[in-house]
Amino acid sequence: MPTPTIDPAQAEQTLLDLLAVPGLSGCERQIADALIQRLTDAGCDPAWIMEDDAHTRIPHDFEMGNLIVKLPGTVSGPRLMFSGHMDTVPLVRGSIPKRDGRRIVPEGHTALGADNRTACAAILTLAETLLKNNLPHPPITLLFTVGEEIGLWGAKEVRMDDLGHPAMGFNIDSGDPELAIIGAIGAHRWQIDITGISAHAGVHPEHGVSAALIAARAIADIAAKGYFGLIQKDGKTGTSNIGSIQGGEASNQVTDAVHVTGESRSHHPDFLREITDTIQECFEQAASSVTNHLGKAGKITFHRQEDYHAFRISETAPVVEATLQALKQLGRNGKTHITNGGLDANFLNVKGIPTVTLGAGQHNPHTVDEYADLDEYLCCCTVLQQIVTDAVR
Repeated sequence: MPTPTIDPAQAEQTLLDLLAVPGLSGCERQIADALIQRLTDAGCDPAWIMEDDAHTRIPHDFEMGNLIVKLPGTVSGPRLMFSGHMDTVPLVRGSIPKRDGRRIVPEGHTALGADNRTACAAILTLAETLLKNNLPHPPITLLFTVGEEIGLWGAKEVRMDDLGHPAMGFNIDSGDPELAIIGAIGAHRWQIDITGISAHAGVHPEHGVSAALIAARAIADIAAKGYFGLIQKDGKTGTSNIGSIQGGEASNQVTDAVHVTGESRSHHPDFLREITDTIQECFEQAASSVTNHLGKAGKITFHRQEDYHAFRISETAPVVEATLQALKQLGRNGKTHITNGGLDANFLNVKGIPTVTLGAGQHNPHTVDEYADLDEYLCCCTVLQQIVTDAVR
């Protein structure tokens, strides 16, 4: 007798239902409750469900921590983990999903939230299929993280003990289900407070030290040295960006305070530090170069955070082989890929869980052109079940 598989119509309806549930970063309570309700309706014992205290370690006001579900194995074997994030970006606010052929799109001028409701729906579909059909499976952890969109916070703060120490992880946060992401870039976020000296810009501008001029000189110097935008040096690549510049109160006042935020990224940890170090040096040199009539200069305070670490999994790692084998079993042409974006998998790999990232049909995230491809989404649902089936075998 063939193994029961997912119900495509039900899986698609699950995606539509979850896309209609709001859940901005820090406000994941409503989507978490929807997932919990569906899981318990499918037969999940409430004792298997927990919410961790990650939110108490996140420097933002969050409603809750990560949602973690640990399904006891019906057969012995290494624990598997399937993960995805619950939060969506602000552009999703007010989104109404609707079908458009084999796509789901937003009805209005908003993003859709396929990033990452496709993951929540695919993982939920897997759990419902296993539970309702009493299918054999090894121990499984389902991880629904918070705060991914504003810094991968849930994955960063989750504890291995709460996850049950999975042997391998399958993160869903991309589009193409045939593409196994086995590596991702590392990043620094940084903030710079520039302090100048205020003066009347019309009467005695020479008495002031312009924080705006310091920022301008620093940014120009960074670009001139080749450390702005796409950076390519000695066979290494990276990027940097100024995200925001804020300061000033009046046009007749020499600006005495400017706040600058930005980021640096690279797959090479040493080169990433070089990029950020260069940016800091340029701002320090610019601050000392702007002086007033008494020779007093400006100053800066530079704050950096290691936003997430780069990682790369071997092509022969068991988690990669399990992913490609499942795709092959389904007649799919699996490929590996390295991405320039940050993922929950960055921190999960650092914590010791070899984790690949798969796609579930999300496209054009963070834009009003976002959509979910239903055929790709169903493919992901099937791949997840095949991974479990292969683990049992």
